[in-house]
Amino acid sequence: MTASKDSAPVVDASALIDERIASLGDWRGDALARVRKLIHEALPDVVETWKWMGTPVWEHNGIICTGESYKDKIKLTFAKGAALADPAKLFNSSLDGNVRRALDIGKGEKPDATKFKALVKAAAAHNATKKAGRKR
Repeated sequence: MTASKDSAPVVDASALIDERIASLGDWRGDALARVRKLIHEALPDVVETWKWMGTPVWEHNGIICTGESYKDKIKLTFAKGAALADPAKLFNSSLDGNVRRALDIGKGEKPDATKFKALVKAAAAHNATKKAGRKR
């Protein structure tokens, strides 16, 4: 972290995400690294942020998803997941909510790369549509 003379500390979110992946040191780090790579492939200009006391977040005109790590899973929570079509049925958690949807990845599980990237792109498109609507 660095700080400018007149501002709050500047957080290098990408470096903190790198550290999180390394600190997990097991299949969870590998899973988080894999989905991170897929997110960047789907949206090369995605912005990585670090929020809520240590949660990796990927943003593109708003939050796409967060990447939380638990003992038995990696949880990718899509901020506006309930508004997205999910024909591949990737969402398998938080299905009752009005706004969010999540994808839990357990040990040995790998979501289909093409379908996952399509979901990430759909989330970014949804954010862009909502942002354009607010500008009117």
